[in-house]
Amino acid sequence: MIEVLLVDDESYVTESLKVTIPWGELGVNKVHQAESAAEALELMERHSIDILVTDIQMPEVNGLQLIELVQERWPNVRCILLTGHSEFHYAKKAIELHVLDYVLKPVDDEELIASLSQVITSLQDEWAQAEQYYQLMYDRKTDLSILRRNFLHELLLGRPLSKQTISERLVKYEIPLTVDTPAVMMLVKMGLDAREYDEASHALLEYAAGNIAEEVLSERFRLWHAQSPHSYMTIIASLKPEWLSQAGQDDRRVLREELERLLPIFRQYVRGFLKVDVAVAVTNAFNFPEAIASTYRAAMRYVYMLEMKERDVFFLQDQSPPASSVESLDVLYRPPTLLHLLEAQQWDAVRGKLDEVFDYVAASGYSRENLYEIYLSITNAIIYAAHKYGLSFSQIGFDWEIDQGMVHSLERLRHWTTMMVQQLEDKLSTQEVHAKNHIVNQVKQIVSRDLGSDISVKTIADRVYLHPVYLSKVFKSVTGESLGDYIIRMRMEKALYMLKHTNKRIYEITMELGYQNPQYFSKMFKKYYGMTPNEYRDGRFPERAQNGRAEEA
Repeated sequence: MIEVLLVDDESYVTESLKVTIPWGELGVNKVHQAESAAEALELMERHSIDILVTDIQMPEVNGLQLIELVQERWPNVRCILLTGHSEFHYAKKAIELHVLDYVLKPVDDEELIASLSQVITSLQDEWAQAEQYYQLMYDRKTDLSILRRNFLHELLLGRPLSKQTISERLVKYEIPLTVDTPAVMMLVKMGLDAREYDEASHALLEYAAGNIAEEVLSERFRLWHAQSPHSYMTIIASLKPEWLSQAGQDDRRVLREELERLLPIFRQYVRGFLKVDVAVAVTNAFNFPEAIASTYRAAMRYVYMLEMKERDVFFLQDQSPPASSVESLDVLYRPPTLLHLLEAQQWDAVRGKLDEVFDYVAASGYSRENLYEIYLSITNAIIYAAHKYGLSFSQIGFDWEIDQGMVHSLERLRHWTTMMVQQLEDKLSTQEVHAKNHIVNQVKQIVSRDLGSDISVKTIADRVYLHPVYLSKVFKSVTGESLGDYIIRMRMEKALYMLKHTNKRIYEITMELGYQNPQYFSKMFKKYYGMTPNEYRDGRFPERAQNGRAEEA
């Protein structure tokens, strides 16, 4: 919406302009009028003025002085002068004030319309550029948010990455943490009052809570926050270097003390601004990123057993630890791990691994903590594999809140695991078929469109960014025909059509099909149809063949 303010101590001038100028056609939504600079400034306080059109000669405060005042307070307002004076010193002052145009009175409507049109176009261009800039910034922030979340998932779920790779990604994704520093992990659980929100609103709620955490904790801590694979908001926090130096050798104690002081403030702000309660579980300090996956697994076991309340802040080192069962479940962690087998889509090996785990647990006895540890390890692996191949939790039928009930029975957990693996396999198989069909359709479109150019398996592979051997295997697996044979068949079918439906000479058809040599084309045609192009034309269309030879003669 564009708003214009007309200022002239002679009111008939502004009245006339308001009536005679086709403001709507120019894209102007509102036109305001003022008879003095004071009245103009008052209107600008109350309205969002985009263009100021003012007379120079006015009592008390003239037009140039008004423009100077306006530009001090509203520097983005565009200004046009109306005046009966054409002296140089007025024009010079107007230039100094960056006035966009200078229209002499009495005002010619067409001249003012032209001036206004230029100003409005410049405004709209500037707004469009600003909108594009903010959209790019928003897209960049959105992309970074997704990249940060996915990276955190990889680390929490145990994806092995070198410290160099992690350091490079931390810089690339603008995450302020550094490797080999003490850190803590906080799992933030939204209270019951957040359950009324839909998925998108809940995500915004967590994003806002993360921003509040940054606001409250950023003086002392470097933070990285995102939703964890199991639907908790996860915050990784490490002390800033200046506070590490003050802490001396007892950094972990200072971490604890600062969080004890600041987390109640964080919860208070979330309650005040977002109208929801949160519970926060704080892990023991660990070396980032070396121990992040094991810390996360331990934290999830704690959180499940503690059943966090809405008004609680838990420091897990104060809690009685769940019974340790890592040693008794060595079979679960022995390489190749379930995560690596799922990542490689080795489905028979996945089922063999799960049978080994469940048979071992059934034979040796188990506790509820054992079942939860198995459940957590399996869900970590399944969620990681789904994430890696672009599937959402809902696409594989995973619901963190509902599926936790699987830990009450070994047979129930085994059945659920079998079902989840099968669903993941089915989804990835379907996805692979769709991906291959998409590639084949791309190839067919290229062949159809560019049959007359120098196309080959290699040139097509370059255009779809695949290796020629892999592309050939994909094409044949879907169509049953090699890509090279398909290209030849398409050329031969087109040749047959052109011989049948056109009077084009053989050398013209040769060129249109991408062959450089008519003799080679004839040889390929004969190999494919058992006769040369001329023989085909003579046999099926003798009159057309005779006419063609007469033309060639």
